Amino acid sequence: MDFHYNQKALQNLKIEDTSILDRLVDYRSAREVKLKKDHSQRDKRLSLGEAVSEFVDDGDIWCDSGFSYVKSAIQAFWEVLRQGKKNLQSIGSPNTIQSMAAVTGAAPYTHASYAGAEMRGYDRFFSRSVKTGRIKIISEWSHGLMAQGFKAAQLGLPGVFSKQGLGSDIVRHNPYLHEMQNPMAKSNDPVIFVPALFPDIVFIHVNAADKYGNARFIGPAVNDIATAAASRKVVITAEEIVSNSDIRWNNKGVSIPFQNVDAVVELPFGGVPGYMPGYYYWARRFWEKLFGWATITDENAKQFFDEWVLGTKNPLEVVEKLGGTEWVTEARRLARAAEGDNEDDGVDFTYEPWSEELGDIYS
Repeated sequence: MDFHYNQKALQNLKIEDTSILDRLVDYRSAREVKLKKDHSQRDKRLSLGEAVSEFVDDGDIWCDSGFSYVKSAIQAFWEVLRQGKKNLQSIGSPNTIQSMAAVTGAAPYTHASYAGAEMRGYDRFFSRSVKTGRIKIISEWSHGLMAQGFKAAQLGLPGVFSKQGLGSDIVRHNPYLHEMQNPMAKSNDPVIFVPALFPDIVFIHVNAADKYGNARFIGPAVNDIATAAASRKVVITAEEIVSNSDIRWNNKGVSIPFQNVDAVVELPFGGVPGYMPGYYYWARRFWEKLFGWATITDENAKQFFDEWVLGTKNPLEVVEKLGGTEWVTEARRLARAAEGDNEDDGVDFTYEPWSEELGDIYS
């Protein structure tokens, strides 16, 4: 199927073979995949290793979930890297954890948005990987524009008209976006056409799910509800598997319905070393060392990757490296205090930031 791309953006990004862009906006193939899915209410439980092996293919468009280190399926992403998946395209708003894939070359292409961790710093390894060609940007996005693309796919629309991006350089570096005249306006009224976006695979980490894939979470939805409907393959990782009765009658409701889900993985601590609302606070020193030390040189990045990703087999081993039960106890107290769900007003969020002198003390 032929697509009409923004020619100026193709020139600016030096993209000659546009076939690399097609799958993200190929609504016909996405529709075919969804029509062929088994939508019955069946037991979809798998181990994390099984889910990654079955549902992540080389060359897939991998969609980041959550928001940076908040409610992100970090441990699923690490398992993708452990299994040596290759030639992935990365997409997400933000797309913070993508640069770990650059260490192994697993994701050489990116639909780029923000890469960093707020006050912990920007991702210098990602920037260096773009400059050296380890990662190639094949489209540039703002959070809002990408969210509109996911939402269009969720709603079954070919795309949406937006005012976002006007007056910026993003349109000149995104082959999918087109500036045009608002067809409803007689006077000059420019708009941006944002096409529906269909990632291949998304892992979404939630607080609870039943064995069929009905899932609920607390905390920011960001794009997770939209990408669960937009993506061709959806895997839920959950802090706990609960009964279908609990899902039906618990007043917290369902965030993602089972018919969108291909597999369910019970994965306690599946968001570590990030922040999982209601369960554990983020490992601040981990992120400080990542952005303040590991991203500075390629050697540091590989050492950090080998230690944390290849040097662990599952989330429980990651928790042990963070400090074990001591870290879990404090992380739970901090999470509940941050959410106003703790009667102890004296919870202290001050701590000694990571430094070379502190070494590998994360708790």
